Amino acid sequence: MERLFGRPRPSDEQRRRTPPGQYLSEKWPVLHYGSVPRTDLATWDFKVWGEVEQPLDLSWVEFQALPRKTVHCDIHCVTRWSKLDTEFGGVPIQAILERAGLKPSARFVVAHCEQGYTTNLPLTVLDDDDVLLADTYAGAPLEPEHGYPLRLLVPKRYFWKSAKWIRGLQFLDHDVPGFWERYGYHNDADPWKEERFSDE
Repeated sequence: MERLFGRPRPSDEQRRRTPPGQYLSEKWPVLHYGSVPRTDLATWDFKVWGEVEQPLDLSWVEFQALPRKTVHCDIHCVTRWSKLDTEFGGVPIQAILERAGLKPSARFVVAHCEQGYTTNLPLTVLDDDDVLLADTYAGAPLEPEHGYPLRLLVPKRYFWKSAKWIRGLQFLDHDVPGFWERYGYHNDADPWKEERFSDE
């Protein structure tokens, strides 16, 4: 890429892949509320509950035994940076949905994370081929500030929906706003529609 005023000048293809109001970043900025939690994998677990036939409580060893895949995607933050051509590895969300067995009443999900953080999604957004429970980035374990040991990856939404330090998924028959959604962030968070805040 050429450089323009200290920032790379995007190619035509990169411009097509960048949502409105975003700029390209070669770095991966670190943004989160609160401190970076410490994790002991010996006691870590991942729970799935709510509108499911088989609630799950998986240890790290059990989680690592689930099917895996790699997703190449672009990511977009509500603070206006986008990073193209990222690579995450982890467990496809369909492996969790199949193992838990969703009830017909399951229509929404709340991701529960360390330190009480939550974010919400419709099941129609969660159940997508590029959604992962990701534990690697570019072939290496996630850095602590980027969600180690596990984060949700939802590339088609602003990146706050890709919750760091995730510990469980709660399936519901109704929508429940998450942490940032309760503070005025848009419930849907589609970067191509610039759904940043609920009053926009």
